Amino acid sequence: MAAQAGQGGAQNQAMAGMMTPMLVILGFMVLLSVNPSLRTGLSGLAGTVIEPALPFHSEFFVPTVAIIGSSIMIVNTMIRGIFMDPLTQVHTAHRNKQITKQLREAQAERDTARVDKMRRLQMEMMPESMAMQSAMMKPMMFTIVFIIAIFSWMAEAATGFRVDYVSLPWQPMWGMMDRVMWIFPAWVVTYIAMSAPLGRIVDRHIKIIRFGRHPLILKGDPIPEPLLHLLKEETKKAPATTRRGQRRGRDGPRKRGQESETKRSGNVHAAPPKAGTSCPDCNSLSVSRVSSGRIRCDVCRNEWR
Repeated sequence: MAAQAGQGGAQNQAMAGMMTPMLVILGFMVLLSVNPSLRTGLSGLAGTVIEPALPFHSEFFVPTVAIIGSSIMIVNTMIRGIFMDPLTQVHTAHRNKQITKQLREAQAERDTARVDKMRRLQMEMMPESMAMQSAMMKPMMFTIVFIIAIFSWMAEAATGFRVDYVSLPWQPMWGMMDRVMWIFPAWVVTYIAMSAPLGRIVDRHIKIIRFGRHPLILKGDPIPEPLLHLLKEETKKAPATTRRGQRRGRDGPRKRGQESETKRSGNVHAAPPKAGTSCPDCNSLSVSRVSSGRIRCDVCRNEWR
């Protein structure tokens, strides 16, 4: 009961840690939707920084979006690298992947005991997974203001640009406000296409650098698994009757035969009847006691007790 209470407390703590960044971001989004002038003010502040740094922003939209998006990705990746340990992230993802794989195999084999163990492991790992997701969302609490300000400035720049289309390798003339999958305008897809690859490259290089400097990797020590005891089989003592049966099963046929002969050769004959006992039917005194314990007349073969 104490272990279950501790597990529930860890899960509640991890859930609270994951919900805090989400609530902060949601509250900021609600504030922007209620007060549109706040978004306009953020766009103006972003313009005062971006326009002097990129003087060609009014002539070349795609390079502007590529530089801004790449800058956001690099800063966001670096902040996320501060809050998260990449080795813990990779280890947790690997453990979850292996547990899911074992669970699918156990379900396919209809091994209910193994399925229960895998589900118990998933429940035990839930606080760690939630803590990792919370760490991934914490950087957004610090970058959401800058991202919304830059996106607001890019939306105003796309609306008032000198042409109403962008030229990309897969489409020479693509309207900026054309919807992709009925959700995103074309300029947002342009931002994603220009900035996402560089962000992934920077993220990979940061992980490689941090892996190379991680003390656990430098020492070469294995990562301990704290939930390994849940996979061990519980050994129970067999009852005495089972142990005796197992010993008899291990005995050879010659030994078992000797034991049975010993039992058959024991004193199985009953004691003689009391002196003077006569048959109640024929009054004969020639009587004897059989192996069942009854008395038998040798003349009329009547049996009694």
